[in-house]
Amino acid sequence: MTIKIEKLYKHYKQKDQIIQILSGVDLEIKTGEIVALLGKSGSGKSTLLSLIAGLDLPDSGKVLINDTDLFKLSDEERARFRGKNIGIVFQQFHLVNHLNAFENISLSLEINNKKDNSLIRQWLDEMGLTERAHHLPSTLSGGEQQRVAIARALIFNPKLILADEPTGNLDNETAKQITKLLFDYVRKLKTTMIFVTHDRELAELADRIVTLKDGRCDF
Repeated sequence: MTIKIEKLYKHYKQKDQIIQILSGVDLEIKTGEIVALLGKSGSGKSTLLSLIAGLDLPDSGKVLINDTDLFKLSDEERARFRGKNIGIVFQQFHLVNHLNAFENISLSLEINNKKDNSLIRQWLDEMGLTERAHHLPSTLSGGEQQRVAIARALIFNPKLILADEPTGNLDNETAKQITKLLFDYVRKLKTTMIFVTHDRELAELADRIVTLKDGRCDF
């Protein structure tokens, strides 16, 4: 899945202040490429990822995903496009608290009107979570919750993975395990992936590093 970002601007209002987050971002990403978005806190990394996902709208500019102009779609059309094409891994996991691991993973299939319990069990097994299938998020460790989130993001074989600080809430050892797991699957599936990080060592694993500075991409 190719991505073309053109002249993307985004600001937020904070009391009487206008805070400019993105100031004309231009970026192209090739199909199957893994790109790390690097930058200081507040540089706009998560905002850019949210715009690429269609979870937020810009002040101006375009995000073209395989020639689909994301911001020309209605809210409903964007949600449908996202559910069919984009897998998202959040730093905060964002699992549904009253659903167990099996049910959380199944959500991605349900959004696409699919039901495949054997596929869910396969992903649970590959993630080392077979024995934890019926456990609620509150009874899972941080690493286990992130593995559930990764399985949920990848199970429907999305064309694009967006990961926002996917190991930010994990200890170093668990973070290394989760990073290897995510990269191995993405490379195996030949999926395009953009991930946000402030960790230079993690960013070096990508095919390309793009640094956000002063609201623009610094190559």
